[in-house]
Amino acid sequence: PASIDDLLSVHSAAHISQIEAAARSGGGWLDADTVISPRSQEAAVHAAGGLLQATEAVLNGNVDSAFALVRPPGHHATRTDAGGFCLFNNIAVAARQAVRKHGLSRVFIADFDVHHGNGTQDIFYDDPAVFFFSVHQSPLYPGTGRIAETGTGKGAGTTANVPLPPGCGDEPYLEVFQQVLVPLAHRFRPELILVSAGYDAHWADSISYMQLTVRGFARMVSLLKQLAGDLCHGRLVLTLEGGYHLQALSYSVKASFDTLLEKTGIDDPLGQPVGRTKEPDTRALIQQARQVHKL
Repeated sequence: PASIDDLLSVHSAAHISQIEAAARSGGGWLDADTVISPRSQEAAVHAAGGLLQATEAVLNGNVDSAFALVRPPGHHATRTDAGGFCLFNNIAVAARQAVRKHGLSRVFIADFDVHHGNGTQDIFYDDPAVFFFSVHQSPLYPGTGRIAETGTGKGAGTTANVPLPPGCGDEPYLEVFQQVLVPLAHRFRPELILVSAGYDAHWADSISYMQLTVRGFARMVSLLKQLAGDLCHGRLVLTLEGGYHLQALSYSVKASFDTLLEKTGIDDPLGQPVGRTKEPDTRALIQQARQVHKL
């Protein structure tokens, strides 16, 4: 499990105490979306600890890349608050400890969950050592993640958001990766790439209105793997965030594993969207993001 010191590197003591107290008292609702059971705190510290172990294995050279298959997710947990099913911010803990314990000076976080990773952005908004990139559906919970949100203070320019309209499928996402994420990462030159891998933008997932396929997720992971190979000796760690259609989730995660293992052929029995709608034109939006970040 993650230690108290690990959690304190990104969360307030009051937040950690609140989660512990809520679990001890039998659980309940922390907010309209986030429920806690008597054992949620235990699960959450093990989720953060699992990602820490995966990151350690990559940084120590034991493995090239890793996938922390953990729940609860983490990217909506801010420094002081739980939210959106998230108690502790797993990926933030891993990024901060990569900097503090391993002496890294540049960590890149890519978040392709359908929801904006407001917690991760909040924690690193003024931190120049961690670049946070998110592509997400907008409008959608939590309502943050505008293109204009780019960081503050010493962290100015190290946050990038591409809020896509509902209805986007594989091609708009891959355009965002190629036109915005890849050049930003090349400019930042990270020593480690961490990924908030949420699979709730799949067309079968009813929590959102996107049209990604299993193959689309595999292609995004392939681009991230290539990027890590080009920039940081292949150091790439994925952690599970959202994804609520069990078949779409399982096939997409398997496709991500297969991509990391360089297996040929992606198993996608769900195929293309049922009742596929015309995808919105995102060229102007992508161009706007490029202009804001001077790409």
